[in-house]
Amino acid sequence: MVKYIKAFVLLICVTACNTPPNFVSTKINSNWQFKSVQDTLWLKAEVPGSIHTDLIQNGIIEDPFYRLNEKDQQWIDKNDWEYKTVFNIDDAILDKERIELNFKGLDTYANVFLNDSLVATTNNMFVGNKLNCKSILKLGENKLKIVFDSPIKTGLKKREALGYQLPNAVNDQSENGGLGKKQVAVFNRKAGYHFGWDWGPRLVTSGIWQDVELHAWDNAIIRDAYIKQDKISKNIALLNAELDIHATHQFKAFLNVKIDSVLFVQKEIELQKGDNKISMPIEIENPKLWWTNGLGKQKLYQVDIELGERGKIFATNSNKIGLKTLQVVQEKDSVGESFYFKLNGHSVFMKGANYIPQDVFLNRVTVEDYETVVKNMVEANYNMIRVWGGGVYEKDVFYNLCDKYGILVWQDFMFACAMYPGDEAFLENVKEEAEYQVKRLRNHTSIALWCGNNENLIAWKNWGWINEILNTQGPDVVDIVWKGYQDVFHNILPNVVKELDNDTFYWASSPTSARGEDSNLSSGDYHYWGVWGQQEPFSTFNEYIPRFMSEYGFQSFPEFESVKKYTIEDDWDIYSDVMKSHQRSNIGNKNIERYMKYWYRAPKDFESFLYVSQLLQAKGMKIAIEAHRRNMPYCMGSLYWQINDCWPVASWSTIDYYGNWKASHYQVKELYKPIKSMFFENDKALELHIVSDELKNKKAYLNLEVVNFNGDVLNTFKSDINIESNASSVYFSTDIKDLINGHKKESTFVVARLLGEDNIVFDESLFFFKPSRKLKLTEPNINYKILNQEENRIVLEICTDVLVKDVRLKTPAKGRFSNNYFDMVPNKNYTVYFNLEVPISSGEFKNSLSIVSLYNSY
Repeated sequence: MVKYIKAFVLLICVTACNTPPNFVSTKINSNWQFKSVQDTLWLKAEVPGSIHTDLIQNGIIEDPFYRLNEKDQQWIDKNDWEYKTVFNIDDAILDKERIELNFKGLDTYANVFLNDSLVATTNNMFVGNKLNCKSILKLGENKLKIVFDSPIKTGLKKREALGYQLPNAVNDQSENGGLGKKQVAVFNRKAGYHFGWDWGPRLVTSGIWQDVELHAWDNAIIRDAYIKQDKISKNIALLNAELDIHATHQFKAFLNVKIDSVLFVQKEIELQKGDNKISMPIEIENPKLWWTNGLGKQKLYQVDIELGERGKIFATNSNKIGLKTLQVVQEKDSVGESFYFKLNGHSVFMKGANYIPQDVFLNRVTVEDYETVVKNMVEANYNMIRVWGGGVYEKDVFYNLCDKYGILVWQDFMFACAMYPGDEAFLENVKEEAEYQVKRLRNHTSIALWCGNNENLIAWKNWGWINEILNTQGPDVVDIVWKGYQDVFHNILPNVVKELDNDTFYWASSPTSARGEDSNLSSGDYHYWGVWGQQEPFSTFNEYIPRFMSEYGFQSFPEFESVKKYTIEDDWDIYSDVMKSHQRSNIGNKNIERYMKYWYRAPKDFESFLYVSQLLQAKGMKIAIEAHRRNMPYCMGSLYWQINDCWPVASWSTIDYYGNWKASHYQVKELYKPIKSMFFENDKALELHIVSDELKNKKAYLNLEVVNFNGDVLNTFKSDINIESNASSVYFSTDIKDLINGHKKESTFVVARLLGEDNIVFDESLFFFKPSRKLKLTEPNINYKILNQEENRIVLEICTDVLVKDVRLKTPAKGRFSNNYFDMVPNKNYTVYFNLEVPISSGEFKNSLSIVSLYNSY
């Protein structure tokens, strides 16, 4: 047996520099040990952590993401696991009137023992737990133990006890887990993607996934402060601070409200022992409004609330809030009903993606990772991200960053692609979860919408589940399952949102046209999967135009350097066992190959196939996003599936697990620009649409040229234009025959440039008359030079003698190019920045740089 290790935590760890000495916060994250319940050997554990990462750290299992290791690790979730530590308490803490243990996240079925006394039993990964423990603590050494029951064994018991069978959730990889058809994900209030998805592995975790803290105080504490925005106008902001204060005894106190360090409100109050509800009206004159990325600044007011007695402050609460008005507008029209977001009185087209957790093992996601992913959104001109319902409610840092950088959050509750139990215990658990998360997140300016679930309704109505139950269990069970759905999504969740965050819109399911109604193209939001799922051509993106597109997409592989990290050379075939395992869509690799045959010539080798798969994905994304933006204001949102990955895999992501931008993310950055020109071939005519998200009109000069692949200009059209604000319009249209005037389509293209002040080009779009496989490309002579090297970046200038399709710049140096996978017009200089993560000399960089294009792929 490993010798028992004593844990000595810091006695006082003040949570913030302005926290009063009355309040003591101590993290109990050090010197934890773990073992399987049936074993005797204790091993070192990390908190926050998970059972899988602890097993990795101790050399018990190998990296689950490498090759096929995941398959051999399905025993882990069948075991019960035990964690323990000890911590010391001195008189300064023990003398406090109130002492609580705060478990921010236990995954999932935890039995918590303090000094051998059972103090809590948990059953929800998404609910934090605060335990009054003063009576159990003792001076000196205290023992803390947590026993985690297997989520699989517990889920199987709940499945058996339900009394009827729910339809099998398509993404629960129960067979990979050795359970056959016995799926249990829906019985566990934990991250659904841990049980597998069509882009993720099956690695069902347990453990202490967030911090454990000890809080101690005298007199009172501010449990919660909801800064409700009652009225926001140009001249005044009327707010109301709704406070939950817990007092250890009855006494008179004072409250201060400071905004950006300036005292705004003072109030004397009488506190009763126990919980107190207090309201504090606040007025801010001439408020500075919060805007999304691209429309304005993200002013955040620092709101500090101080609670004290006789001039002494003993409790504080701080929030950063942005002042805004935000509505989801649903108005009847000649076609159906609108669905769009109106920010500060302006309709806004939402540009963004769906977001999944950044790792299967949530403890591995760092603050820097969150900063990176949100900055990747900002750099790609997003203004919205959808936190999808099969993952987790993200940590505070994620929403803080969205507040800071102007990214609105479409927030799903954690239900996805399944029907769930409707028993009383489950419903009560859901209500507690919703109340906890809504209260936790409602002050975040970025929260734009609460959505009940992802695809549960459309699955129930369209995936054959009703008939499956009807034929095997009868109509009574159909009614029971549907009642469970209504109880959660039409009763519990909307009521919680109405009570706790009435300012924020509730949407029962995505996609849907209305509560309980199937999705359609004329109202509500829509998920379009005809492309990919039904193998429909990319061109159908132009036909399926909804009011708000909240899911669509196409897959690609990661780049070759990423694939090398989880494979060996024997695996370098898309149909090898390893590559198939790192592809969880059952039609995935064949689908990519099928679509590729229409758009591209057959790649010459494995590495080229990966590269062309990324070009293919970018092509599909381009057609889809242009269709959505071109059709505003009928369509007012485009959120593709998906920005990121949780492990290295072929998927719909535009950024791979290792943080590398795929071709599609560079494409999205261009397509989501505030002002963007886009070609559309309509019957025999070629149109140039220009879409603007800006709030003011913009004068520009349009220069449109027909060019051959050697750079000869064959035809020119020029005009001064006025780009209408917040609109999409056609600014050029002509018959294609007149445009190309007899020149061959396979060696001719059109380039449109928009020029602003000082004749500076601020947008460029190219149009090709044929798919890439039919273009008459010739070998290019690509030249480049380093213009200069700054502290954090290297500036390149690149040019070519003939047309280059999909040029890819590559270097092992740490950093990212400002542009990549782009087309190059002959005899034009392109400036590209390489933003450095690690310093490197210009000579080293030049020696490491390689440039390839589509011509090199076959």
